[in-house]
Amino acid sequence: MHPAAAATVGVTVWAVKAFTSAWQNTAPDEPGSAELPKVTKGSPEEGWLLRARRAAASFADLADGMRGELLLDRVATMRPQIDDTVATLHRLAGQASLTATALSRFDPVFLSREHARLGQALRSAAPDVAAELEHALAAVTTQQQVVARLRGVHERVLARLQSGTLSLETLVARVVEVSTMTATLTPESTLALDDLSTELELTRQSLHELETLTRQDTIPD
Repeated sequence: MHPAAAATVGVTVWAVKAFTSAWQNTAPDEPGSAELPKVTKGSPEEGWLLRARRAAASFADLADGMRGELLLDRVATMRPQIDDTVATLHRLAGQASLTATALSRFDPVFLSREHARLGQALRSAAPDVAAELEHALAAVTTQQQVVARLRGVHERVLARLQSGTLSLETLVARVVEVSTMTATLTPESTLALDDLSTELELTRQSLHELETLTRQDTIPD
């Protein structure tokens, strides 16, 4: 293989392995089985994570001040779900930061220009040069494919961070509404809290599913 082609392939393989290693180390199968990953300061994912944490803190304060023991107990049963949801959002935020860092190692404009240049050179190349140019072109194409996959992962994770955080904020707002409507557990408040608990569980499960699917998308077999 031409040295230039080997170099570009080496960079791509290194980037993918680095991303894979970091993701494996920061996204354990069991929640809480390892330290939560770092999230880039000032990044969009940090903003969503901070909002999710504020929503969880508001929920905890609300539960602590809830009137009526039965109502309080009902709301308190949702706190483990809240905590697990925030922990999953934290891991996804860490993945978003990791993906953004990986993307910053590539220059899509440069890769596009290289792809066009090599393609043009290949069309007019002599047979003894064409094979080397094909290797170089394949190397650049591989890098572009890596960029496309990482960009897709980043966009999906940010979108889910947003929807997951907004779901938590909405949950808090609706629990506030229930708590102000009644100080005791009534059939109406019971049904409302059951609905909220179901929605929270669906959100929690969908976040875990995204976490698993994203790892499968980004970690080669």
